[in-house]
Amino acid sequence: MPKIAFLFPGQGSQAVGMGQELINEEEISRAVFQRADQKLGYSLSEIMLQGPEETLKRTEHTQPALVTMSTAVLELLHNENIKPDYVAGHSLGEYSALVAAGAMSFEDAVFAVRNRGLFMEEAVPFGEGAMAAVLGLESSILDEVCKSVSAETSEPAELANLNCPGQIVISGSAKGVELASEKAKEAGAKRVIPLQVSGPFHSSLMKPAAEKLQSTLNQLTVTDASVPVIANVSAKGVQDAVKIRENLIEQVYSPVLWEDTIRTLLANGVDLFIEVGPGNVLSGLVRKVERRAKVVAVSNREGVLKVKEMVEGVTE
Repeated sequence: MPKIAFLFPGQGSQAVGMGQELINEEEISRAVFQRADQKLGYSLSEIMLQGPEETLKRTEHTQPALVTMSTAVLELLHNENIKPDYVAGHSLGEYSALVAAGAMSFEDAVFAVRNRGLFMEEAVPFGEGAMAAVLGLESSILDEVCKSVSAETSEPAELANLNCPGQIVISGSAKGVELASEKAKEAGAKRVIPLQVSGPFHSSLMKPAAEKLQSTLNQLTVTDASVPVIANVSAKGVQDAVKIRENLIEQVYSPVLWEDTIRTLLANGVDLFIEVGPGNVLSGLVRKVERRAKVVAVSNREGVLKVKEMVEGVTE
């Protein structure tokens, strides 16, 4: 058997209409959408299927929508007895990973990320925070740029997502990100792309959201994970329930160490990466870290059967 890692996408992978095929054709997946609606007390599935896009893009809906879609696909993989040796998720995708590892129930995960989204929206008034993708600059140089801006102006700018070589997202106050973007270009960045987001996610400005999230998580059950969950905040495998809780709080205001996460999985012998859920953003990032990696994005029955053939082919 190949060593398998399940990867779960975060914000930005959503699209109106995602899940339609699963709801129409897969009973076990359809049940996941129904469970989400019942837990949240409103029709999340209708927003996912019909939009409008602006409603789906609201963080409070995007986050539970992505956990729901990923879990609906996860059920199909489980039904074919395709199990991971490791799991990881990008930002909110870590909650989907915890569901896959049996550390959190789907209902608790979807409830947690709905609140997480609300708390993140509330933490910084719209327009006062920003994020930008910086391409073609080393993390050490960009980190120095952000630290100098923060120190000189008291306008925070910080590394938020270290996605792959040459692609890093910065986050902070609108002015801090603007100044850091200018300095990054002066330092040699190839491009700086402002992101259309509602807040400065994964920055210290999100600490008020983390405090509120802690009280939500205290109401929920978190157990030891059945397989290692590679944590965003450390890029290390975690199975202990207490540590998982701590990581989920810290994750809200800390950088997502995604490149290091993939390198950890490669170092542990993973030879098949399966992106579980909508889109293929994470598949592209894996290939930028290791272009020879075997990666497949799965969002429907056809994708699951493709994975099954790959797994059985290796087994034989």
